[in-house]
Amino acid sequence: MAEVLIETVRVIDGETPLWPLHRWRLTNSALMLAVPLPDLEPPSGGPDRVVRLELVEGLARWTERDVDALDELSLWVSPAPHRGYPHKTAARAWLEAAATTGQATGADEATRWAIGWWEGEALHFPPYSLGGLRSVARARVTEMVRGGVRESVLKRDDLAKRSFLACNAARGVVSVTVLNGTPIASDPRTAALARRFWNRPDA
Repeated sequence: MAEVLIETVRVIDGETPLWPLHRWRLTNSALMLAVPLPDLEPPSGGPDRVVRLELVEGLARWTERDVDALDELSLWVSPAPHRGYPHKTAARAWLEAAATTGQATGADEATRWAIGWWEGEALHFPPYSLGGLRSVARARVTEMVRGGVRESVLKRDDLAKRSFLACNAARGVVSVTVLNGTPIASDPRTAALARRFWNRPDA
């Protein structure tokens, strides 16, 4: 079966501010997976919306949907082992299974978000060497945080001691306010990142 590459792009104020980051990821994945990459122009104009690109055998299919408003996230640690998802493709069956497990607990669907945490003065994310997706939203956050972000592994016993954020290229940055059914504190730096997220990266 042919590999299907996906990009989910936010159009805001008639522009696609994160398109260069989407384009970089798409080009890299197409090269790694030997998927033909046609000439692509970013969506533009019109109302604020989310545009989904599916690239199949060199052909681009575009669909649109409204933006889902979300100000905070409730997470539950899934018992499913992480199998790796280095490229954004349609082969997401194991991720969908993990999402179903989380939703059964009342948590939000979080497999489409990059999750980071504040530790002292620094913002941390899991190492990409663990097999996670090269997140466009995480790349944008890295541009905004002075000194970038750090990669580290957080042990389960330390989860309750951290303040978490979630970022997504369609919906921006939000605070994680509930973890495994227990409320956790938000960090004001998360709200500051959320306010700046949609500014053009080169501004």
